[in-house]
Amino acid sequence: MTGQKSERPSRREFLESAGQGVAASALAGVAIPAVHAGESHTIKIALVGCGGRGTGAAANALSTRSGPIKLVAMADIFDYRLRSSYDTLTNTGGNAAAVDRPAGTWDISQVDVPPERRFLGFDAYKQAMECLSAGDIVLLTTPCAFRSVHFAHAIDRGIHVFMEKPTTVDGPSTRRMLALADRSAARNLKVGVGLMCRHCEARKALLQRIRDGQIGDITLMKTYRLVGPAGFTGPKPPDMSELLYQVKNYLSFYWASGGLVHDYTSHNIDECCWMKGSWPVRAHGLAGRYYRGDEVDQNLDHYSVEYTFADGTNLYLNARNMTGCHGEFASYAHGTKGSAVISTAMHTPAKCRIYKGHNFAKGDLTWAFPQPEPNPYQLEWDHLVAAIREDKPYNEARRGAEASLVQIMGRMACHTGQVVTWDQALNASQEFAPGLDRLTMASEAPVHPGKDGRYPTPQPGILADREY
Repeated sequence: MTGQKSERPSRREFLESAGQGVAASALAGVAIPAVHAGESHTIKIALVGCGGRGTGAAANALSTRSGPIKLVAMADIFDYRLRSSYDTLTNTGGNAAAVDRPAGTWDISQVDVPPERRFLGFDAYKQAMECLSAGDIVLLTTPCAFRSVHFAHAIDRGIHVFMEKPTTVDGPSTRRMLALADRSAARNLKVGVGLMCRHCEARKALLQRIRDGQIGDITLMKTYRLVGPAGFTGPKPPDMSELLYQVKNYLSFYWASGGLVHDYTSHNIDECCWMKGSWPVRAHGLAGRYYRGDEVDQNLDHYSVEYTFADGTNLYLNARNMTGCHGEFASYAHGTKGSAVISTAMHTPAKCRIYKGHNFAKGDLTWAFPQPEPNPYQLEWDHLVAAIREDKPYNEARRGAEASLVQIMGRMACHTGQVVTWDQALNASQEFAPGLDRLTMASEAPVHPGKDGRYPTPQPGILADREY
């Protein structure tokens, strides 16, 4: 499956758990044998979702050095996406410009995907996983609406998982993902989630310094993704089905991606909550839509969210997708003794720094992580594959779902015009697209345009109990 982007998004310790999940299978307590633990056997991987992020993740997987690894199957909805991904992985040999996240190098011989192992359709994920054995890895990089459907099948087959962020789009899908996280952990499956900031050496060093008290108690956090337009979509072409149009333009539809803001602020929110050491308990915010011409998608183009933690401190999120405006892509923490830059100018390199004041003045700099930084996109894969080979505990599924829930909480607050708590977001009844496990090429799309050709958008205050 695929993505459309006007801006290339760059491509993760564990916090307080909230939300409840229960085992949902009779196999939940059955541990998976450590097939590759302590061995140098070849690990096979399958790519489900062949857009830029999936291709980049596959490149990082193939670039690990802890033992032989090989791509053996690929799956997508769109043939052109699958072909493009295959051509990139077999012809670029580590050309990072060809994928959506920095990659290392790999050998073309590691890509062993003949035509009979390239699958198309909504059930292609099953066919791709059938090419793997217990202990291998499936990459789940489709639009995140499908994440829990594909994750459940991987658990049933005893396959380790790497899944892209976000992992859920609404309350019901978050509850399912939390239950699946418990199932996967009970079966000793290793699960990586693409919140690679948690694997960044610069951020880890900054986190330790914050914990050691170098900026004092955190009193305020703020994060920005103020960039150009993305995820804005014109009318459906007449030669494309409604369903495929929405899957192709997944960032334009809440059911498929949670919307542009949900996708684009994942790292910003997660890295700030990591530095704080907890998830926020409530959110309220403002959002709107300005100069959109004939674009018919569901996205709003600016968001401002105030998150509140249990101790009363706040994280302020500002996101905007407009031309001609001030741009900023960074996260900051302010404390009683000073301040910290968590990230600067996209996600990597982070260029983490600490200042004795709050103006980030050059003369107030007291610490900076040395450059260059190790590539966190590669590190997350190195850590996952090493955990599989050494049979070490490694499961980021619950944390990934909780990080998505923080985003959902803020988005809900903006879309409804209400203060939304963690529990309200988790237990919300609105499900954007139930029954995704039953989709076929002939299925109805989860949402349809109105008489004016535009898709439903939020109406804060009017629709105070649901997002649209």
